[in-house]
Amino acid sequence: MTDRSGAAPTYASPRDPESYRAGFACVVGRPNAGKSTLVNALVGTKVAITSDRPQTTRHTIRGIVHRDDAQLVLVDTPGLHRPRTLLGNRLNELVIGTLAEVDVIAFCLPSDQKVGPGDEFIARTLAEVRTPVVALATKANLVESQRLVQHLIEIDRLGDWADIVPVSSLEDYQVDVVADVLCSHLPVSPPLYPEGELTDEPDRVMIAELVREAALEGVRDELPHSLAVVVEEMVERPGRTEKQGPLLDVHVTVFVERQSQKAIVIGAKGSRLRDVGTRARAGIEALLGTRVYLDLHVKVAKDWQRDPKQLQRLGF
Repeated sequence: MTDRSGAAPTYASPRDPESYRAGFACVVGRPNAGKSTLVNALVGTKVAITSDRPQTTRHTIRGIVHRDDAQLVLVDTPGLHRPRTLLGNRLNELVIGTLAEVDVIAFCLPSDQKVGPGDEFIARTLAEVRTPVVALATKANLVESQRLVQHLIEIDRLGDWADIVPVSSLEDYQVDVVADVLCSHLPVSPPLYPEGELTDEPDRVMIAELVREAALEGVRDELPHSLAVVVEEMVERPGRTEKQGPLLDVHVTVFVERQSQKAIVIGAKGSRLRDVGTRARAGIEALLGTRVYLDLHVKVAKDWQRDPKQLQRLGF
């Protein structure tokens, strides 16, 4: 994702520096509101993991949108929700702490679901910040036009928004309009990141996210809340010939809370873990631009979501 050649970063030279805008947009919403899919659609490539399971995002992944007239830095956050564990409290604190540090907030409300208590909880939180908020009716392609109109009315009644925009990230419907609207709220500024850089997240964080995404594919509902990934070591394998090419050994541990969850991740005779490794390795190789040997292990860290020491060790 980022330049690994060692060359000095090259920044864009805006044609009109007096009107060029650059800044940060925080993407918020309740779990599974389409936040990560929107970030990926705006950036044009995968920088945030997606899943049909709630609470898949655990870190604030920055995706960078480069335009002739602006540079939009997107911060994807965990879904704001009423916390039930220490992990939930920390994820909420992570989101709320981000709100005061950005130039505009994108509030995602899925069109295929009615505005509910979770959305109202977030709306009340956003009402306490001075940052302008753009309300986005995500997943607009999943509903009939009449239902979409009703959803937009419900959103309008929910709060005082700078703008309201319906969008469908997977269908590329009004993604460009969302970019235009968000950029309009950014300050006049020179570019903040070099040309071609799509995310400022460290490789280890991105690799861990790719492994989590692969591990979450097709599993039962309770597992996403209990799954954490740590990249233990990344080292180039010595003794490789020029013909063989470089090979990076990546050692990763997947942590779950119970022995039964470990069995789910591994699968019958290790079949599921092998499938996770195959899918994750493809994404990692695309990210790093080199061949990878992915060594996956699954360990039990009992009740880690409620244990402060375990949370710290796992990076929360």
